[in-house]
Amino acid sequence: MFVVLKMLNKKTKMKNIVKILIGITTMALVACGGSGEKSNEKSSLTGNVKVDGSSTVYPITEAVAEEFRSVEPGVNVTVGVSGTGGGFKKFMRGEIDINDASRPIKSKEADACAEIGIDFIELSVAYDGLAVLVNPENDWVDYFTVEELEKIWNPDAQGKVMYWNQVREGWPNEELHLFGPGTASGTYDYFAEAICGKKVGTRGDFTASEDDHVLVQGIATDKNALGFFGLAYYEENKDKLRLVGVDNGNGVVIPTMETVSNGTYAPLSRPIFIYVSSEAAKKEEVNTFVNFYLESAPSLVSEVGYIPLQEKEYTEQSRKYNEFISK
Repeated sequence: MFVVLKMLNKKTKMKNIVKILIGITTMALVACGGSGEKSNEKSSLTGNVKVDGSSTVYPITEAVAEEFRSVEPGVNVTVGVSGTGGGFKKFMRGEIDINDASRPIKSKEADACAEIGIDFIELSVAYDGLAVLVNPENDWVDYFTVEELEKIWNPDAQGKVMYWNQVREGWPNEELHLFGPGTASGTYDYFAEAICGKKVGTRGDFTASEDDHVLVQGIATDKNALGFFGLAYYEENKDKLRLVGVDNGNGVVIPTMETVSNGTYAPLSRPIFIYVSSEAAKKEEVNTFVNFYLESAPSLVSEVGYIPLQEKEYTEQSRKYNEFISK
């Protein structure tokens, strides 16, 4: 009898232990279910975010968009490339939520936005330098002065400065073949103003393209080529091109992460931007994307070959944006 009771007690204890284990497991499953619900809640955001504009800013925005899609798969983020100017035209028509820009908005573009009631904010997202490039077989160019670049690219040089020896004595009597972004590009606008002056533009007899890969191919296959575009595209194609330093009167400087961010690579270093309209920012998916952009930029900017802002500068951009949307 004692043995039977003892066995029953053991069975009772085992049942109690099993009950306790089931209870713990159930609680754990409920807890997991709860966090799963939070996860589903986090990814329940839907809608569309439309971005267009600068080919220079595109790699950063696309990298951010790729990360954002993994966090918010219900949001469709599209990133186009029509140049800074082309993007602003779409921005003014309300066709896009965000414009990537490799230059600040022009006064006439800002006025056009004001006329149709579009309020917007400019947010700096990175620094970029403009690379001056020649073919690797070019063995005569060691650097350019700002004055030499102006001599080559000034509108008055069209049809006149056509050979390398016209730029500097001792350079060969070889034709000069020029490559650069098209006039709708913010990179073109920035270079034209920095080298030739405000509202001057450049000569028009050069091979122009909004596609930086076309420019890379053109310079890489022509010994007499000279071109310019964003530094990040050079970094992707450094085995095909030769980077040339620029002397602004204070010595020759090669564009690097350090010389661009500290401003010594002047006048060809610049901040790059995104522009967000107040109407677009009212949409939860756009607002979430912009905040995600500013939080992710410090790490993603470097990954795609650009120079990030300082941490305090990103904090300031976030503050500006949150103040903007709270109006």
